[in-house]
Order: sequence, then structure tokens, then C-alpha cells
Amino acid sequence: MSAVNITASRRVERISAHFNDSKVDIVLGDSSTSRPRFTVALLGAAGGIGQPLAMLLKMSPLISELRLYDIVNTPGVAADLSHIDSPCKVMGYVGSESLGAALAGADVVVIPAGVPRKPGMTRDDLFNTNASIVKTLAQGVALHCPRAVVNVISNPVNSTVPIVAEVMRKAGVYDPARLMGVTSLDVLRANTFLAEAKGLRPGQVDVPVFGGHAGATILPIFSQSSPEFQLSEDELANLTNRVQNGGTEVVDAKAGLGSATLSMAVAASRCAEACMRALGGEQGVIICAFVPSTLTSAPFFASRVVLGKQGVQSHFPLGALSPVEKNGLEALLPELKSNIEKGIAFAKK
Repeated sequence: MSAVNITASRRVERISAHFNDSKVDIVLGDSSTSRPRFTVALLGAAGGIGQPLAMLLKMSPLISELRLYDIVNTPGVAADLSHIDSPCKVMGYVGSESLGAALAGADVVVIPAGVPRKPGMTRDDLFNTNASIVKTLAQGVALHCPRAVVNVISNPVNSTVPIVAEVMRKAGVYDPARLMGVTSLDVLRANTFLAEAKGLRPGQVDVPVFGGHAGATILPIFSQSSPEFQLSEDELANLTNRVQNGGTEVVDAKAGLGSATLSMAVAASRCAEACMRALGGEQGVIICAFVPSTLTSAPFFASRVVLGKQGVQSHFPLGALSPVEKNGLEALLPELKSNIEKGIAFAKK
């Protein structure tokens, strides 16, 4: 066999292994799969996160219908994505009058809608604009697809997730197992930065991230990394600071032209995929997410959770924390609880 044929054969083997690992059997030339396929509504689909996220979701074998909603430009995004040769059907919905149609009967709702961060802005600066947007979208979810699993990306997540919870509770359809804030990007950053520091590939490293999704409320638990590493005080401080300020690093690097949109799209697509895999019956799907929680004194908290056919199935305990991590947890809780209370108060207006 020639070198070219050997290389091609190995590529095919790697692709086949990927699909075997994800337990998705695809029949070539057919849109059917051996697992359920879902309807996903993406709210804020024309934005900086929404467009790359829509592309990644379009390529998922778990999605039968992808509904793109925004106040502008979604027909064009849908038309563009419809040329990709995956079986997922894409539909564009534009304007508030079409929100109900975009949401009707959706299995999963992903919400990246809102304005992005700019240099000098904190996530809290985004609150007044994004809180109103998320509240309106949550009202639509409560009315048109109350049993959907909702993934909230819109910042500040520490406040917007409680807003969605209160809206759903007021409508009488709140199920805490079906609501989560997407904190997967914090995990991606922790994995990547630790792997770089130790000379490994990021895919070889797994670091849980607890707390919230803003600045000092983000607590990477390097003591529970897999594989385990011995970190000096300086290494630990530098890695923790970089994870906590990863969003600012990107905002500053883009010099006012955007925030962390591409990496966020990848993180959000992985979270949505995990939800669909679990909804479809796969066992042992584990992610970190910002969810209703009783692990600490905060009513919402990011931690490792097990997903199931009804959403969040169980919560891992926090486990053993290093002295530095214990101090970090104690320090973040007042700010996190304040962020949560701010969201709840806004939703009750």
C-alpha cells in the first residue's frame, strides 16, 4: 500500500473512531441515525457568538431542526448554513413577532442573545441591557416550550440564569433540572492553560471549574485536575488569574472589535451536545455548568453535574479542596450571591 493510501486509511480510521466514541451511528446517504434527533432553538443567532455557534450546531448529527432567531439577519444566516451538507434543517426567524414560532416545541434552547463586552466593561456593565433581553426570551420559552432544556450564555450569567428561573417560576413551569448557565468556556481555558504550562495537549487534561462565570467568582479546581499535577504557588496563582480573566484577555486583544465569540461558540456547542446526548439516553454525561444548587449557601453554583433524560440528574460533591481553593470559595460567595440576588430582583419587577 502506498504512503498516500496508508495516510488516507488512517484518517478514515480516526474519523470512524470519533463517531464510535460518541456512540452516534450515521447511515451514509441517509438522514437517519440510531439515536433521537432534536429541535434546537438558538436565540441571538445573528450575533458574534450566535453565527459560529449556529454553524457548529448545523453540523451536529443529533439535531434534526435548527431554528435561528434574532432581531435582524437570521434569514441570511439560515440561507448560508443551509448550503452545508448535513441533514439538519435550518430555519431563520426574525423579529419579536416570530419568537413563538422559533420556540414552539423546541427540545433545547440556547441563548447567546445580548450585547458583547467592550474594553473596560465588566460583565456587570452589561446587566441592564442583557437582563431585559433575557427576561423577554425567557417569557417566550415559558409560553412556547416550557419543557425545553435551556442553556444560557448571555452575560452576566451569574444574574441572567436566575432571571430565567424567576420568569419560569412565575409562569408555573420552572424545572430546575432543565436550566443551566454555560460555563464550559472556563473549563476549556483551564484545560488549555494547564496543558500549555505542563507541555501536554489540552485534550489530555480535565480541570473542573466551580463558582460562577465572572472574574473572581470563577474558581478553577486545579487540585482535582486529571491527570494530577504539582503546581507551585506562583504557577497556581498565574493559572487561576488567567482563567478568571480569560474573557478580558480576548476583549483587550481584539481592541474593541469583539469579545470571546469563537471559543465561546465551541464551548456552548459542546454543552448543547452533552445535553442532547443525555436527553437521548446516553449514560454518564458529565459537564460543569452554573445550575440551581444546594452545594453551598448560593442558590446557583457552577460545579460538575451528571446529565440525564430529564436534564440535570445529580450533582457531584465539591470534593477535597486545597487551602487556596477553600479560601477562594469563601471569598467568591458574597459576590456570587449578590449577582444572583440582582437577577432575581430584576425578574420580579
